[in-house]
Amino acid sequence: MNKKVIIFSAFIVVGSLYLLQRLLLPKYVSNIVEGAMIAEYYQQEKKHDVIFIGDCEVYENFSPQVLWDDFGINSYIRGSAEQLIWQSYYLLEDTLRYETPKVVIFNVQSMHVDKPQREAYNRMTLDGMEWSWAKIKSIKASMTDSENFLDYVFPILRYHSRWSELSKDDIKYMFEKPLVSHNGYYMRVDVKPAENIPEAKPMGNYQFGENACQYLDRLVELCETNNIQLVLIKAPSLYPFWYDEWEKQIEDYAKEKNLFYINFLEHIEETGIDYSMDTYDGGLHMNLSGAEKLTKYLGRYLIENTNVSDKRNVPELAEGWKEKRKMYDMDAQRQYRSLNERSIE
Repeated sequence: MNKKVIIFSAFIVVGSLYLLQRLLLPKYVSNIVEGAMIAEYYQQEKKHDVIFIGDCEVYENFSPQVLWDDFGINSYIRGSAEQLIWQSYYLLEDTLRYETPKVVIFNVQSMHVDKPQREAYNRMTLDGMEWSWAKIKSIKASMTDSENFLDYVFPILRYHSRWSELSKDDIKYMFEKPLVSHNGYYMRVDVKPAENIPEAKPMGNYQFGENACQYLDRLVELCETNNIQLVLIKAPSLYPFWYDEWEKQIEDYAKEKNLFYINFLEHIEETGIDYSMDTYDGGLHMNLSGAEKLTKYLGRYLIENTNVSDKRNVPELAEGWKEKRKMYDMDAQRQYRSLNERSIE
């Protein structure tokens, strides 16, 4: 067979497989938008002084826009649904390929998980990462027994059966998708008061697992090596429950390692959080009002206790955040209009 024909045929096959894979990959635009957040980081300018890592307790509870508007802090949230501590660690490794922030903020809720959990949530963190050793190590640390590494390398092996689920979004967003977050913040303006909070069930063992503790040690070491201040936080989610025994372990660890630690559950009055107005899902996560209150408290804390500074006098940053503010306001207004329309119906 002619060599040119072979090359042309191979090109057609590879190109077809690539297009098919782009079509079948979940787009995370109209549904489960959290799956799109990790990938959005790579589209941003990499000059952040503060990087958040962690689960939904960071990306739904803190607003980088408010950190900029009120304090001049340039920040980004590298959060994802049910992000596990080893995934947080490798996301920071990945981030350090592009920039070195002054402060890293880690939400400690995931410390109670010591083993890989569910593929669906793994995918929301791992699929969006660009290929690097950090991604490879994160995949290997995260896979459940039923998962296969090659399914991450060649996603078409995992998603080849999505034919029956395809929608207009899969075609519309094959190559380019709109941003679903605001520097990693997922905005919700609706209100659902915290009522009938379930009681915490006693546990047989409250001790954090060896794997989680080792990754926390590695996170501390990685920050020290890169001259980054690590701040531990616990967001004010009323459930899943945060046990006193867990709190004691984090408090002791922060004291031992000389780390800052803020448990926002202990600062409800100072933050002004009102669980009848500031949550959109009954106490799990903050809505826009609650997130902005928390962020103002955090911003003051960072200015007073860390080496971040006000960058609002830096023209290129100020201009970029001015444009981000427009999108932020448009998103809020769109959501408020939608709520009003639903209330009229």
